[in-house]
Amino acid sequence: MTAARTPWHLWVVGVVALLWNAFGCVDYTMTQLQGDVWLANFGMTDVQIAYFHTMPAWTFAAWAIGVWGGLLGGILLLLRRKWALPVFVVSFLGWLAGVIYSFGLTNGMEVMGNMWPMQIVIGAACLFFIWYAWMMSKRGILR
Repeated sequence: MTAARTPWHLWVVGVVALLWNAFGCVDYTMTQLQGDVWLANFGMTDVQIAYFHTMPAWTFAAWAIGVWGGLLGGILLLLRRKWALPVFVVSFLGWLAGVIYSFGLTNGMEVMGNMWPMQIVIGAACLFFIWYAWMMSKRGILR
C-alpha cells in the first residue's frame, strides 16, 4: 500500500492555520502579560476593558484551549496527523464556550460594539479548519 501524496493545498491551509492561530496565541499571551495596555492598543474602550475584567476564569481557560488547540491543530495538519481533526474540534469548543458566555449569558455583544463580528470570522475559520482536516482524513492524507 502506498501513502497518499500530499496535495499542495494542505501546505497552504496548514501554514494559514498555523499563522492564524499563532496570532491568537500571541493575543492571549500578551493579554495575560500586558493586560489593559495590550487591550487598549487594539482600540478597546475603558468600558470594554472593564467588561473583560469581569469575565470568569473559565472563559480565559476556554480561550486558551481555543487558541493553543488551534495552533496544535495547525502543526498536526502540517505533519499530516489525523489527530488534527479532534484537536481542531476541541479548539472550536473552546471558542464556542467563550462566545456562549459573552453573547448568550452576558451583554457582551452590546459592550463590545463593532468588535463582535470578529467572533463570527473566528468561528468560521475554526469550522473551515475542522472541515478541511475531516476531508483530508477521509481522503487518507492524514495518518
